[in-house]
Amino acid sequence: MTITTTDNLAIALRYLEAIENGAEGGALAEFFTKDVVQEEFPNRLQPIGVHRELNGILADAKKGKKTLRAQKFDVLNSIVDGDNVALEIHWSGYLAVPVDTLPADSEMRAHLSLWLEFRDGKIARQHNYDCFDPWWV
Repeated sequence: MTITTTDNLAIALRYLEAIENGAEGGALAEFFTKDVVQEEFPNRLQPIGVHRELNGILADAKKGKKTLRAQKFDVLNSIVDGDNVALEIHWSGYLAVPVDTLPADSEMRAHLSLWLEFRDGKIARQHNYDCFDPWWV
């Protein structure tokens, strides 16, 4: 089966939809190669950034479901170049529990740049550049 650039974009969009719908475990793992690497670059919640492999991605998805009661990815722009997909996203999430100075039920917002590298229709590398809107309470 030949994977096209259009397929990679469609898979990327299904991946975001799966996250919005609370996918975890095998339902989330199906989007990744076994040797996937995710780099989340420094941001307000991860001041030194974080490097994750598949188990870490799945563990953080499970943790995220306890932190967020809902989240939404609005894709503003996409660029596809072969096995690479870049997405500009406006993200919003509603907290199930307090985070930093924000109480539960607060809305967090961020502007994301998500870079995905595909191999055989699965995500092999993911780079996140998360720029959170300021919050004060």
